[in-house]
Amino acid sequence: MIKVEEIHSIIKQAAKAWMTGNADAFAQLFAPDGKFIVPGYSYVGQTAIQQVTAEFAATHSDVKIEIQQILTDGNHAAVEWTWEDTNIETGKQQKAEDAIIVDFNDGLITRWREYIDSI
Repeated sequence: MIKVEEIHSIIKQAAKAWMTGNADAFAQLFAPDGKFIVPGYSYVGQTAIQQVTAEFAATHSDVKIEIQQILTDGNHAAVEWTWEDTNIETGKQQKAEDAIIVDFNDGLITRWREYIDSI
């Protein structure tokens, strides 16, 4: 079973990867067949996750994430965080509150499921 401290570390690494636009770092947190699910989309595997993250980073800037809380239960975590970004093309700023369910196996993310509420 994954340790609570390791779960917290991985979630913080994920937030940092998004904020710095480091698609490789985000994708490497996942198992080879890991799933990244956001409303309306599902990406399977590190390559697909890296690509969608890189595409986002290329079109958005000023990503800010503030982790509100991380709850753990065995190999599972529930995360609440607030998210801000700016669309590079339009200059439009977006803010959202996310609830994320994350499953782990052998220290890697096997499933990341986001529920996003734009504010």
